[in-house]
Amino acid sequence: MDHPQTPRVLAKHLEAFQYKLVRVLGRVVQLRGETAVVDAGGSINLILNRDCHLALNHAVEIIGKVDQGLNVKVQAATDFGPNIDFEASNAVVEATHRHKEIFYDDD
Repeated sequence: MDHPQTPRVLAKHLEAFQYKLVRVLGRVVQLRGETAVVDAGGSINLILNRDCHLALNHAVEIIGKVDQGLNVKVQAATDFGPNIDFEASNAVVEATHRHKEIFYDDD
């Protein structure tokens, strides 16, 4: 079975992935009903689905589609709790973009 690619991105990468599925690890900094904001190397606005149960200041991994306004429409969210080393995880994201031919198709 073929699984869709979900390249890991930070806020600065969103424009290059418009209308594509991405994976974001960030800290929840704001919750507003059906939307939220995560800090992932900058602010990313999320459009939540009804299965999202985010907690303020927790790390969350989001799989979602980047829309025309560079918001991420959440398809899946995983709470990783309050103790994540974002410096290390952001370094992994940067490495995947430096060596993208290993991690995802650039189409």
